[in-house]
Formats: sequence, C-alpha cells, structure tokens
Amino acid sequence: MTAGEDIALHVSGTDLVTRAGQAVVLRGVGLGGWLSMENFITGYPATEELQRRALRDVLGEDVYEAFFARFYATFFADDDASYLSSLGLNCVRVAIHYRHFEDDDRPRQLKDEGFRLLDGAIDSCARHGLYVVIDLHAAPGFQNQRWHSDNPTHVSLFWQHRDFQDRVVHLWEALADRYRDNPWVAGYNLLNEPAAPSGDAVVSFYRRLHAAVRAVDPETVIFLDGNRHATDFTRFGEPLPNTVYSAHDYALAGFADAGAYPGVTRGRYLDRDAVEGKFLERTQYMRQTGTPIWIGEFGPVYSGDPQQDESRYRVLRDQLAIYDRYGAGWSLWTYKDIGLQGLVYAAPESPYLRQIAPLRAKKARLGVDAWGSVDIGVRRLLDPIEHAFDTEFPDFDPEPFGRRQWIATLVRHILLAEPLVEEFARCFAGLGIEQVQWLADSFRLDRCLIRDRLATTVRAQSDPSIPALREG
Repeated sequence: MTAGEDIALHVSGTDLVTRAGQAVVLRGVGLGGWLSMENFITGYPATEELQRRALRDVLGEDVYEAFFARFYATFFADDDASYLSSLGLNCVRVAIHYRHFEDDDRPRQLKDEGFRLLDGAIDSCARHGLYVVIDLHAAPGFQNQRWHSDNPTHVSLFWQHRDFQDRVVHLWEALADRYRDNPWVAGYNLLNEPAAPSGDAVVSFYRRLHAAVRAVDPETVIFLDGNRHATDFTRFGEPLPNTVYSAHDYALAGFADAGAYPGVTRGRYLDRDAVEGKFLERTQYMRQTGTPIWIGEFGPVYSGDPQQDESRYRVLRDQLAIYDRYGAGWSLWTYKDIGLQGLVYAAPESPYLRQIAPLRAKKARLGVDAWGSVDIGVRRLLDPIEHAFDTEFPDFDPEPFGRRQWIATLVRHILLAEPLVEEFARCFAGLGIEQVQWLADSFRLDRCLIRDRLATTVRAQSDPSIPALREG
C-alpha cells in the first residue's frame, strides 16, 4: 500500500477492501498460546487455569508473576511481527482469554493488563504492516466443550447462563471502544468455535452481540464463526452488514492419527477432491450469500517423521491451492509452539523443554492432549468403555462430535490429564525469578527454530530470504 493510503478495511461483496478501494486478502497466522494458552502449544496438561493455579502454588506469587511477565514479553515481540511480515503475510489473528480483562470474582471490572498486552501486539503488527483480528478464544462459561476455551469439564455453560453472555457483551463493548479508530485492527472475531446445542442459540446471541458492538463501533469488520467449532452455518439466515463469516478447515488427513495422503484415514480415502469437498461444505454459506470467505483456522500437525510429514505438507499445499482458487483468505494455526504445529517452535534442547521433558513423555504415553496425541497407550482403558457404550447405548450421540470423542474427553483429556497438572508444576519447584525468566526466554524468536518447509509453503507474496534459523 502506498504511503498515506487509508488502510482501514470493510466488506464489499465478496471482498475486503480499503477505503481507497484496494481489495485485500487476509493471509496470516493465528497467535495461540500467548494471551490464550493451550496445552499442546506450551506443554502443560489439562487447562490453562488449572496450570496457572498449580504453578502459583509451587512458585509463589512473585516468581509466578516474573515467569509470565517474561513469557508475555518473549512469546510475541517486535521481532516476531517483523519475521511474519518478511514472509509476505499480512495478518495475525490474536487469540485472547477473558481472564486477562476481568476476574471471575469481580465480573465487569475490567483490568488494564489485558489491554496493555494487546495494545503492544497490535502496535508491533502495525509497525510491520500486519493487520490484527482480535479473537475471543476463551469466554466466561466456556463457549464450547473443549480445552481451548479453558473448559475443565465436558459441558459448555455459556449457552445455559445469561450472565456469561452479558459479560462477553460488556467485554466486547470495551474492546470496540478502545480499537474502533485503529485501522490496523482488521476486525473483531467475536467468539471462537462456539458449540451450542442448536444453531439458533448461536445466531440469537450473535445478533445481540453484533448490535452491541455496532452501537460502539459502526465501522470495524466483525468476524463470526459458525456453530460446531466454526463449521456449521445452517441456521444463520441473511448475513449481517460488514461481517465476515469464518470457517475452520482442519483436514482429517492432517490429524495426528492420519495415514498417508492421498490414502486412507479412519476408513476413508482422502485426496485433494475430498479436501476440496469438505472446504466447499464448510464455506457453502459464504458462497451462497456472496460474502468473503475466510478460513480462520487450518493446518496439519507434524510428527517429526519425514514420510508422515511429507504427507502433511501435501495436505497443506492442496489446501492453500484450494483457498487461492476460491479467493479465500486464511489464518494458519498456529504461529509458535513447542514443535507440534507451529511455524516457529522452541528448540528441543531449550531450557524450558528440558525442564518439562519427563512430564511431556508421560503426557504422550497417556495421550492426554486432545490435539496432537494418540490413544495407543490407553486402549486398554478405552476399549471396554467404548464396547460398553456401543452395546448399552448404541443411540447415544452427544454434541458436538459423538460418543467416542465424548469418552475420550472424559477419560483422556480430563480424568488422566488433571492429575498430571501437579506433576507439571513440580517440574518448576524451587526455581527463582532469574531461573524462570531463563526458561521463558526459550520462546524468544532468536532462540527458536523455524519449520522451513512450512515457512516456504505459506509465503504469501514476495520471496524474501527466511532468517537463518535452523530446523531441528
């Protein structure tokens, strides 16, 4: 964009355009694991809040605060924004957790901490020509049943209690008031991956929230995820003005238990046609309504096995080619982690990963993470339970993903994961402020590795040299 051009975006038909009329396709990354943490991204078991509670007990308040202050400063800094810009990307979807902005025992009393951290990320992105989409990834009451909404159960209370919804409206009113005049804020992603019992509940709440945000900020683009984890738009009706509808497009062939691609995974033959078919299913609403297509999350996971990872890169290349064919923008999940999926990842021999190495091995053996782990080590527990449900409750099909996922959530991701939280915290027992800061520095960009194949594949525009960090 030329100097002085107004870069604020709005929806015009199937495109996002600047006020000067230039069409912009948002291509970038999701920033998970920072202002909204996830177990597979930084290595703890179970949920973020359980991790924090255990670490505070073991470290004490001063050391705990010092660790996270350094973690926030290093996990995403100006160098990270510069690196993403060097790849030709133009957008960062910043995942946020409501607890950075208010405490559960003081609802609606907003804290400055979250705004200060978010301000810093937006400023860094703006300096390097990157738009930001603010993504409410974890809402009070848990908008879905999974770990990434910081849900310690298998029940989404958000859709049962009006007060949780009221708090989200209040928070978004404050966010919209703060960022309404910032042209580098491309949009507000109001609720990540909702999973309500019915699409009607999601649509009803979205219309209320949309109106509340518009009363504060009439201009900034709003992004709305579909129900069932951003895959289902069947009850959405007529599109709202200046709104992008966001689908998430994780390909089955890119999961941890996937076979060769093209090839058979979970009894299904998957090739490019199958991947495109699923994309078309998930984006049917956008194509029918003539609104922009944006894939808010997608991306395979990587095992470190060259043959398996070659299949994952084939999946990724096919997805990107499909998105280009249909003019879809995208946000790769995720930017930085400890080696499963990130474009950038902490080095295997980094102080942080050495500190938690025994715990990570036990996590993998028990398959406690919902994302990126497999259940081979606990089939002796799961087989009889699944058999009992198949026999006794053959029609039981709970939302959102059926009884086998429901069993996996209860047994692997809750029952086996929660006792590991204390073991994780004990990895840090006895450490002082300088020691935990040294661990947090493992996430500095200049101490991380870059997944070169992934970086090369997702480069969106020009072909600058990738910084000379080695891949492990």
